[in-house]
Amino acid sequence: MLLWIFQDAIELFVGLSMDKMVVTGGGPLRGTVKASGAKNAALPILFSTLLAEGQHIFRNVPKLKDIESTAELLQSLGCETSWDGDLFKVNVSALQSYEASYDLVRKMRASFLCMGPMLAKYGEAVVSQPGGCAIGSRPIDLHLEGFKALGAEITQREGYVHAATKKLQGGTFLFETVTVGGTENVMMAATLAEGITVLENAAKEPEIVDLAEYLIKMGAKISGHGTSVIRIEGVRKLFPAEHTIMADRIEAGTLLIAGAITKGQVTVTNCIPSHLEALIIKLRESGFKIETTSDTMTVFPTEKWEAVDITTAPHPLFPTDLQAQFMALMAVAHGTSVISETVFENRFMHVTELCRLGADITPKTRVAVVRGVPGQLTGAPVMATDLRASASLVLAGLVASGETVVNRIYHLDRGYEKLEDKLSSLGAKIRRS
Repeated sequence: MLLWIFQDAIELFVGLSMDKMVVTGGGPLRGTVKASGAKNAALPILFSTLLAEGQHIFRNVPKLKDIESTAELLQSLGCETSWDGDLFKVNVSALQSYEASYDLVRKMRASFLCMGPMLAKYGEAVVSQPGGCAIGSRPIDLHLEGFKALGAEITQREGYVHAATKKLQGGTFLFETVTVGGTENVMMAATLAEGITVLENAAKEPEIVDLAEYLIKMGAKISGHGTSVIRIEGVRKLFPAEHTIMADRIEAGTLLIAGAITKGQVTVTNCIPSHLEALIIKLRESGFKIETTSDTMTVFPTEKWEAVDITTAPHPLFPTDLQAQFMALMAVAHGTSVISETVFENRFMHVTELCRLGADITPKTRVAVVRGVPGQLTGAPVMATDLRASASLVLAGLVASGETVVNRIYHLDRGYEKLEDKLSSLGAKIRRS
């Protein structure tokens, strides 16, 4: 608690929003809701624009705090960014700076993804050590080892990483552990390296596939994206292009769980159900009826659902970014479930807050035992500790009796576009204050 007080003081000092979300538990959600573009795809794609001078045009970019932070960082380097209706444009010219400052990078861990493109294009990059959600250690060591494998010289001093090269050279690099950000960063750097780069034990997330597809539109030669071995043949120059950002599978999954937890019938559109196969399997195993088309998912009312176990792991297994939301669902299931978190070691910070609402959860390092208490959650003030924890508390608030006040809701704005409006359109009683 003292840590949260200290963090709140810092956040007030730097002027971050201290909005609260007030949720009044009620009846089932019903209706159709559209998922936004994927934040986790948009961020690396926006940073990839540093590889090619000219105007890049994107569709389906979500309007989020993290997108604003990305635009601010790109602008600090000398790029121009703008909204033109629903289009997001990035105009890249010769950079004015090769340094991504601490004040910008500390807001968002994904900011470190500017290093690979700058290093490849300009031979130099100075980037602050990253910040972001406090969900566990996410070291950048594998990013740096990948750059070294391509011939970059790396030094670290005063909280900054300095990378330099005359020209990156292709090579083979094996990631010791699967890393999404590391795969993205090194893949982007390899597009302009001389020769062929092979990335082994690469991450297979759909967001990496989307990034690769945009790089290919720019002229990159990439194959194997979506598998554990990615092959990149370096080219001399890349060119700006146009692209539609993929649907946000995490937001889509969150909205589907919102329908499930309220015993409602909700159809999520503009989504890719195949990206959420692990979630759909677990929902069906729990007792929910789920119907899908190529771009929609519908959950149907279920009065009673059984507790099921989940273990988070890299794609295509159960995503860590849906663990907190699924835990909220299991908190009101019949029976006991075991939730194992294998990706981040500190991603159970939402447990104590769910327990404030009446949930019966025992965390044990990376395993949480959830004893379902159907119909017994009660509204209370709670504190969001990170992005996905925010969503889990909102979902729990939808079925808790009385009023739930979720503090530090700015976390939610980093990854969900107007979530309260979307839930309200389905019948939820939810507002900001």
